[in-house]
Amino acid sequence: MIRPIGSASLIVLMTSGVFGQSAPPPRAFEVASVKPHQGPLSRIFDFSSSGPRVTLQAYPPIGLIMEAYNLKNYQVTFAASVPQPDYTYYDIVAKAEGNGAPTRNEFRQMLQTLLAERFNLKVHREMKEMPVYALVVGKNGPKFKESAPDAAFVSNHGVNGRNQNMTLSKATMESVADDIRNFLDRPVVDKTGLTGTYDIKMEATPGFTINNDPDLRDISVFTAVQEQLGLRLEAQKAMVEVLVVDHVEKPSEN
Repeated sequence: MIRPIGSASLIVLMTSGVFGQSAPPPRAFEVASVKPHQGPLSRIFDFSSSGPRVTLQAYPPIGLIMEAYNLKNYQVTFAASVPQPDYTYYDIVAKAEGNGAPTRNEFRQMLQTLLAERFNLKVHREMKEMPVYALVVGKNGPKFKESAPDAAFVSNHGVNGRNQNMTLSKATMESVADDIRNFLDRPVVDKTGLTGTYDIKMEATPGFTINNDPDLRDISVFTAVQEQLGLRLEAQKAMVEVLVVDHVEKPSEN
């Protein structure tokens, strides 16, 4: 049975500046099914949507939390009182209220409510000091150019043998730092001071590949950032906002 999701709990009244009217409540899932993934795990963290329908296939609870709040794994931590995370994989099939196609961010808002109702998820945010890499400008300056004013946003990522590459257009340095983080084991914080949007191309070997099976042809991300982009990565500590899981349970029945 697919269980309806109560929309009453989602109603938040906000005073509008126009004639004192209230804004409409955010959309909610009309129905949602949560089931353990039956395997095999050939595809995990598989998100797809069509119109008002969304499917999340083979997500563990921490993956659902990351999706719902649009976070990386280092941004989610568990309170000391919370048992070891559940690594059961789940499938969620849900339909939003109405007929329009929600954006992914709108689906994320609905997923936050579903996790609170079905997984009894309780969270809070706090700042936590952790090791990071600061992305800074190298001594000879950047080796990339600002995007043309009429350029379209592009974010392409591919694989070339052992290497991964990225091609970005109209990219902020914050988004560049976020993409460089995919090659590393810790957050990357933009400290370049560059405030425009840029065309970026970079290719490097992911750190986990080098650590597990080094090859003389590997391109360290530190080398790639310096030689291809004219930037540097400096090891530092910084305060990073994290989401703390205070309570989470196995999902209630459909």
